[in-house]
Amino acid sequence: MTESQPNSVPPRRAGRLTILLATIAVLVVAGAAGIYGIGGLQRNAGGDPVCRPAVALAQQLKPLVRGEVAALTPAAAPLRLPDLTFADDGGQPKKLSDFRGRTVLVNLWATWCVPCRKEMPALDNLQAKLGSSDFEVVAINIDTRDPAKPKKFLDDEKLTHLSVFTDASAKVFQDLKAVGRALGMPTSVLIDREGCEIATINGPAEWDSNDATTLIKAAVKPVAGSSK
Repeated sequence: MTESQPNSVPPRRAGRLTILLATIAVLVVAGAAGIYGIGGLQRNAGGDPVCRPAVALAQQLKPLVRGEVAALTPAAAPLRLPDLTFADDGGQPKKLSDFRGRTVLVNLWATWCVPCRKEMPALDNLQAKLGSSDFEVVAINIDTRDPAKPKKFLDDEKLTHLSVFTDASAKVFQDLKAVGRALGMPTSVLIDREGCEIATINGPAEWDSNDATTLIKAAVKPVAGSSK
């Protein structure tokens, strides 16, 4: 009979020990990943400090997110929107930052998008009702083929209150998609005068309804000395 070595471990016990040690290692790694993951989320949730008032405003507006604008998602974390670039009716470059100092409703639309076309009259009426030095509807068309088509559509539908803004590259959609704010068409983002998100909606809304105008009036913070 061969004597067993004093420090040897029976095969079954060795197998169980290996599994136990492997399990502990996995739990330690998972725990560390969880800690660092939570820390990363907390850091990301901090956002741009300039946009914290926009989040506070969004929370105040929650009771008004109802009826025709019930699909709006109020901002839950500070987010300064990308400085979207597009062109005006004359082909001159424009940026979202050009509208700093006023609340804006950025809307992305296209003539090939049926819900977008149906929504445009309401956006035109909203601009007619509330458009001022404090608020503007910035409807940006992203047709990529016929540059004359967006203006022709607005003219044919007699939508005269909206300015013609276009981005034939559709980069504005990709820029908003990159920050999780464009999932389909139409997309609208209500933005405060610092360029920060107040609320977002993917899909159409009745923007000239009492629900919508009441919410937007509450969102607009007039600059001293400006006219309504």
